[in-house]
Amino acid sequence: MTVTKGYAAQSKTSPVTPFEFERREPGTTDVQIEILFCGVCHSDLHQVRDEWGGSIYPMVPGHEIVGRVAAVGSGVTKFAVGDLAGVGCMVDSCRECESCGLGLEQYCDQNQIVFTYNSRFPDGTPSYGGYSKSIVVDEAFTLKISPKLDLAATAPLLCAGITTYSPMKHWNVQPGQKVGVIGLGGLGHMALKFAHAFGAHVTQFTTSPGKEDDARRLGADEVVLTRDPEALKALAGTFHFIIDTVSAPHDLNTYLNLLKRDGSMVLVGLPEDPAKVEAFPLAGKRRSLAGSNIGGIAETQEMLDFCAEHGIVSDIEMTPISQVNEAYERMLKNDVKYRFVIDMATL
Repeated sequence: MTVTKGYAAQSKTSPVTPFEFERREPGTTDVQIEILFCGVCHSDLHQVRDEWGGSIYPMVPGHEIVGRVAAVGSGVTKFAVGDLAGVGCMVDSCRECESCGLGLEQYCDQNQIVFTYNSRFPDGTPSYGGYSKSIVVDEAFTLKISPKLDLAATAPLLCAGITTYSPMKHWNVQPGQKVGVIGLGGLGHMALKFAHAFGAHVTQFTTSPGKEDDARRLGADEVVLTRDPEALKALAGTFHFIIDTVSAPHDLNTYLNLLKRDGSMVLVGLPEDPAKVEAFPLAGKRRSLAGSNIGGIAETQEMLDFCAEHGIVSDIEMTPISQVNEAYERMLKNDVKYRFVIDMATL
């Protein structure tokens, strides 16, 4: 075991503060990564404050990890010391079920996913995330990072990026289709970039008039203020696909009515309170309402390669790790464009 420095929450009411803990030595198929940057995801805050229940303390958050390979096990074939590498939301799964066999480890049928933090390995030891100096991960759950990309701005792709890329690929967003993006934040700004890169005609839905210029810069062909019912009414039945990135309570039925026949609306935001869904907007035009959760390892690598090819990264604001608690408070106020990333050299 190796002692590692990081930042951790000791309880749901405590701030994230300096913490020393142990990482395992690299095994035969393990990759040890010196962490250079780690994104700050809203789910970090949810889990630090136990808002989803079941939080494990002490908790070292962080699942948007990029860095450089410092050591590899004797059986590692995909990585060498000095390579750039990344780690996303999970570090293991059963690897044997149908979903894992299809490269859909995020939907492991045996519910044996080991998340990057706030989870447990099969031997019962807790997993600790990327608010730390280093991490050890099996090469099967380690991702290659292109040197073409800005490394710090790549970090949020490991969660916000794949969370929005995966449903667009699964629902086969095509050039010329009309795609709607609800919400312009960490997830929404990545959804805009991907939909634009896929060649769709993209409409940004937002409650904030001040975000119009940014939305257009990020790839929106048009921006609709959702507080204007007439503007929404004029768009009824016109969208092939809508991705909903909002994690606050809101009316889903308004947007379901905007879908064409056989159109799909996919939820990637996770509001705490259940939403009311009316049957008529769905049945009347054979519309679909679905959800999507990150992506498998192969698809995440595909997304990273797509980003390298198209020059896509997140819009970020760097923060020293000593100010991560302030970053949480600003994130709650939507006071970031559009993702905080921790410079781990400040640890």
